[in-house]
Order: sequence, then C-alpha cells, then structure tokens
Amino acid sequence: MNNQIDAWVQVGEVNDIPVRGARCVQHEDTTIALFRSATDEIFALEDRCPHKKGPLSQGIVHDDCVTCPLHNWVISLKSGEAQGADSGKTRSYPVKVVGKDVLLGLPQ
Repeated sequence: MNNQIDAWVQVGEVNDIPVRGARCVQHEDTTIALFRSATDEIFALEDRCPHKKGPLSQGIVHDDCVTCPLHNWVISLKSGEAQGADSGKTRSYPVKVVGKDVLLGLPQ
C-alpha cells in the first residue's frame, strides 16, 4: 500500500476512545487501533505489534507510546516504530480531529 490518503473517514468521536486507552475499527482486512493519550491527542496504528503481532489496542498507553501486552515492546504512537533496543514498525495512519469528530486518513 502507498501512503497516499484517498479518503478521510469519520470513525467516531473523541469521547468514544477512553483516555489512555484504545478503540478498534476495521478497514477491509485490517484492524486499526485508535489511541487517546492523557493529553487528548489521537493516534492510529495497525493493531499488530511488529514483534509477535500482539494486539496493541490491549496495551498500556503512556505519553505518546503504547506497550504491547504480550512482550512489553514499546511502540511510538506517532510513528509506529519500536522504541529502545527493539526494532520494527507497525503501520501508522493519519488522524485529524474536527470539532469532536475523529477522522482517519485511509487509502482506497
């Protein structure tokens, strides 16, 4: 897939995503996790850790990262890149908030 955005799709409202938590949406055969930080920033990542494909949506959100619930890998919510000594990356998606609506940038 390329990184071109073909559509901005409303996927809910900010308050649908718990603070320091996640909510998942489906796009074709991909599960995308929407995360909300303690400062109300919204991020979107494919819901698969680059290590063992663990569900990042079930991880612990801290600062602008999420810790995978399987093996404690720390993943940047901004880039999808593993932090520290770990290496790998999960796909990140652009997000924008318009009023209270969360819009996800998706390729078609």
